[in-house]
Amino acid sequence: MNVSRFLDATYLKTAQQAQISEEENLQKVIALVEEAILYDYKLIMIRAKYISIVKRWLADAKSSTLIGTIIGFHEGTSTIEEKLKEAQTAIDLGANELDFVINYKAFKQGNINVITQEVITGTNLCLKNNKVVKWIIEVAALTNKEIIVISQLIKKIVLENFGEANAKNVFVKSSTGFFKTENNLPNGATFETMKLIIENAKPLQIKAAGGVKDYKTAVKMINLGVDRIGTSSSKAIVTKEKQTNQDY
Repeated sequence: MNVSRFLDATYLKTAQQAQISEEENLQKVIALVEEAILYDYKLIMIRAKYISIVKRWLADAKSSTLIGTIIGFHEGTSTIEEKLKEAQTAIDLGANELDFVINYKAFKQGNINVITQEVITGTNLCLKNNKVVKWIIEVAALTNKEIIVISQLIKKIVLENFGEANAKNVFVKSSTGFFKTENNLPNGATFETMKLIIENAKPLQIKAAGGVKDYKTAVKMINLGVDRIGTSSSKAIVTKEKQTNQDY
């Protein structure tokens, strides 16, 4: 299994969050790009401010690695208008895929209207610009029942408004990886939550993000039915695959 082609290698911390300088943060992005070129990752997920320069680096290296960025990150509570403006900027900069944090707080409050409008307008903007769109539902903030309901809802909205032919360009994604949980509970993808999403969101694409840190877990996620894995541990995953394959 060529696991690298399932990976969205991710670095989304701001310099402030990483408690380093802007230059040091840029160096982390550069290191990720070098990794992506070396290991042929499917995509790298970065902040929008780095898209233009990363696009040039990848082009110079003749790399097929795509560029993704985040919208409404990481709380998801910005308005639809703000998210669309942010998304248009990312598209103009050259992002290939846009990962929107859905307003899961509005969903939990029963405001289905907000979710419907977000998914319709955000998906429409991306599809008409030939971009892939991913909807982050933040599983750690939801109950299992809520995961089922929101997965079914996104699927229903997408299929009714954009048809099954576009399902390959729309993802339901588990997590931001930034959600703060209590009692050291997982803040990202687990096998249980991914199974719920897969069962209720297919034929949309599925992305497991947050908590996938090793080759064994990545393979298990893929075998479960996950189409993409968002991880900050891409190098550890692909190097372990190479070691594992050499064992045979």
